[in-house]
Amino acid sequence: MARRELVALLFLIHAVALATANKFTVGDAHGWNPNVNYTIWEEKHRPFYVGDWIVFYYQSGQADVVQVDEIGYNKCDASNAISNYSKGRSYAFQLNQTKQYYFICSYGYCYGGMKLAIKAQALPPPSPPPKANKSDAFSVVGSRLVGSIAGFFGLVIFFWLF
Repeated sequence: MARRELVALLFLIHAVALATANKFTVGDAHGWNPNVNYTIWEEKHRPFYVGDWIVFYYQSGQADVVQVDEIGYNKCDASNAISNYSKGRSYAFQLNQTKQYYFICSYGYCYGGMKLAIKAQALPPPSPPPKANKSDAFSVVGSRLVGSIAGFFGLVIFFWLF
């Protein structure tokens, strides 16, 4: 029985993490390519939070994704890379710490702006529920009831399967 409870708890934690994480395609439709302003892209999509994913799509053999420190970013220098990914056509990276991340392309395009600095911040605390007035009290109760029923049946199905 303890194993089932542990599995249920892990499932719940994973579901909550997935519900709060966002996926961002670096460069949007342009992908990870030369002649894209990644500073503007980052400003458009911020804020980024711990748990979010950034996905780089690039041309195999023509670009790579190199995680560097701030000095490597400013100098377009991959010699002290934290990580380097060049296989395939895409690379997904999870922002797993509250900090500044730096990525460059080491194929020479960094000097033309093919680099990305992105800051991951802690998730904000949940906002308090809105205060209900008398006219929408039924809708609040109804939505909570529906959510409770759905959650109950989800757990029943989960335990039935395991």
